[in-house]
Amino acid sequence: MKTKFLIGIVLLVFSFSGHSQKKWDLKEAVEYALKNNISIKKGELTIEKNKENVVGAKGNFLPNLNASSGANLNFGSTIDPVSNSRISSTNFSSSYRLQSGITVFNGFRLLNTYKSNQLIVIGNQLDLQKIKDDISLNVVNSYLNILFAKENLAVAKVQSEISKEQIVVAKSQVEAGSKPKGELLNAQSAYANDLQTIVSLENTLDIALLGLAQLLQVDPNNFDVANINVGSPSASLLFKSSDVVYKKAVLNRPEILSAKLQEEYGDLQIAIAKSGFLPTLTASATAGTNYSHRFTIFQGQRNDYFFKQLNDNFGYGVGVSLSIPIFNRFQNKVNLNKAIIDKEDSKLNIESAKLSLQQTIQRAFLDTKAALKSYEAAKLSLDAQQEAFKNAQQRYTFEAITSFEFDQVRNRLVNAESTLIRAKYDYVFKSKVLKFYNGESVID
Repeated sequence: MKTKFLIGIVLLVFSFSGHSQKKWDLKEAVEYALKNNISIKKGELTIEKNKENVVGAKGNFLPNLNASSGANLNFGSTIDPVSNSRISSTNFSSSYRLQSGITVFNGFRLLNTYKSNQLIVIGNQLDLQKIKDDISLNVVNSYLNILFAKENLAVAKVQSEISKEQIVVAKSQVEAGSKPKGELLNAQSAYANDLQTIVSLENTLDIALLGLAQLLQVDPNNFDVANINVGSPSASLLFKSSDVVYKKAVLNRPEILSAKLQEEYGDLQIAIAKSGFLPTLTASATAGTNYSHRFTIFQGQRNDYFFKQLNDNFGYGVGVSLSIPIFNRFQNKVNLNKAIIDKEDSKLNIESAKLSLQQTIQRAFLDTKAALKSYEAAKLSLDAQQEAFKNAQQRYTFEAITSFEFDQVRNRLVNAESTLIRAKYDYVFKSKVLKFYNGESVID
């Protein structure tokens, strides 16, 4: 109880010392990462880009409309019909056209291409969700690593205080002549080792804080996180079996949905490849007029004014075009066979994704189950070591054991405390992984 009280005091001191410093909570850290991570931003841009492909594919159903204009200035000579002599001749002409065309039928290629682009966008969204899920888990893991490092450091500082107290006890015993000077030296050595441990654990904490700051892509200077109550591990957090989690995950996990989407995409690619064997029917319409001006005018000739010519020369037309593929060096057949192979490959990818997910969840379940057992064993061990330590303290005070023997007991207590802390956070994270695959929030 004394040890737990001291740990609480150390943690409280930590809390007050960093009161003025901004501390990130778990929810804030996850939300910030999801909003600012570069990989997520790139994924969002990919989605927006491919949405434009959908718009472009949809526009292919509409007719096109083009306007064109041309002008020519011709220089030359001609024979004057009156004088029968050759004279210079300069003519100007211009034309104006509106052209429109539409694909009436091309084996449903346009429709299937449009659907394919829609599936690509949905696939991009699933890929982005997978990235977000991975980042969320990484943030949670990094956050828990920091809390783990803080608790370990708190335990080490408590132990250093105990070592400091033992120096005082040993010094008084040596001065009283009841213990040799070696006892004091042993106590001082133990205290020095505790200080080295603190330095090492402080570095571990700094590295853990740096890891989360880098993951969030924020300034690591003065970066810290808030302490949260992770709760006491219990069997109530564990699912009955891995199958319970898998049955739910296989219906909702983006990697599975993405694999199924690839199969649907493969069907569309087969349909597009088959369209290469079918005829293409297009329709077109044109409207146009022209204007000409002769700079050399013979007797009896004249230049009509601009708008009159445009009106007189106006014309329009419509047409259809039918293209029937007969032989294109087996390219259509090759494209179809490749699409069929890709479709079969996508089926295998679905089974592979399901198998991988099932194996991942099975391992996660067994790891979580083992972590709970380790925690329960570590708790029993700590209880026993705490009682042994209390007894050793009393015996050391009454000079029944040496400082070396006392340090042996104390070291076992420290190891038991560290083991319990490690087992606790190991179980908490692994149980969150199972919750994650079960579709539950990992930041609660």
